[in-house]
Amino acid sequence: MIYLDYSATTKVSDEVLSSFCKVEQEYIGNANSLHQLGFDAKKLMEKAVSQVAHLLSVKEEEVIFTSSASEANNMVLKGVLAQYKNRGCHIITTKLEHSSILDTCTFLEKQGIEVSYVPVLENGKVDEEMLKKMIRKDTVLVSIHAVNSEVGIVQDISRLALLIHEKNPLTFFHVDGTQAVGKIPVCLENVDLFTFSAHKIYGLKGIACLIKKRNVGLVPLIHGGKSQSEFRSGTPSVSLMVSLAKALRLALDDLFEKQEKVKKLNAILREELLKIDGVTINSPEDATSYILNLSVFPIKPEVMLHALEQEGIYLSTKTACSKDSGDSISLLAMGKPHEICGFSLRISLSYLTTEEEIRTFLKIFQKKIKELNFRK
Repeated sequence: MIYLDYSATTKVSDEVLSSFCKVEQEYIGNANSLHQLGFDAKKLMEKAVSQVAHLLSVKEEEVIFTSSASEANNMVLKGVLAQYKNRGCHIITTKLEHSSILDTCTFLEKQGIEVSYVPVLENGKVDEEMLKKMIRKDTVLVSIHAVNSEVGIVQDISRLALLIHEKNPLTFFHVDGTQAVGKIPVCLENVDLFTFSAHKIYGLKGIACLIKKRNVGLVPLIHGGKSQSEFRSGTPSVSLMVSLAKALRLALDDLFEKQEKVKKLNAILREELLKIDGVTINSPEDATSYILNLSVFPIKPEVMLHALEQEGIYLSTKTACSKDSGDSISLLAMGKPHEICGFSLRISLSYLTTEEEIRTFLKIFQKKIKELNFRK
């Protein structure tokens, strides 16, 4: 098997799984209980919070565990707008965002919230001049991801944060960091809200995190019951929290060495794919090395995906959470034509990926292109 869909999810690491199992078996108390077993569980939970805070250089009270990055993104958009409805009802985002942002914005529009989509340049970067013009007195929130999940576009979140706060100091800046954490360096110094998920960094599914700076208010999605945070009710899953802290620490270990390895694999892919007739690479040169988006016109992405699957090779057409099978929203936003947007594939890499796997993939991929074009 050759797995090239790491941006969809990763295999849990042995160390993370071991930590989860140990806590699940040995710390059986509810962290809210007022007996020793509860105190032991709460102490361990607080340690996990402290570790995450330290690793991301934020304060402990700013760490909120959730079940997924999608939940955390919903918390941000719905919760911040509800908290600050006296300030206005205007959000700015991009068409490059994950569906948990775009679909939530669609929902909010039906509730009377005004959503503006800042255009992006041909390379996928946010048009900063347009963003400046779009920020108004009643703009409560700007939500822009750190790394696009389809094409791998990297936004300069530090620069955008300064731009946003300079134009309107009362506007909050949210960053979806799901495809960035553990892959590229991230600085949260001027970011008000930040979300990411464990299962993208060799952690378990079902646990994620929202970093909410102290100056930001938030109306919770879930009310009732005590938990790790007043902003997210529910019995704390201490074992999952500990596993996320472990996954985050391991992901940040040797970050640059892992990044350099993936860069070399990406370079091989780019060089060899450009030699194949009919292949167009859509990811810009300065995209994250972990994602390479390409199109093979006129072969339908789903057809190629299943042809490769028969050979034990797994990649994706777009993001795992995309509902439709039509044109890529991200590529459309970048101004790409239908023969690019409607025929895109996403290869996503890991430091676990080997050069041998890449070479084997390229050989089989070229063979499948010839076979599928011949059938036409």
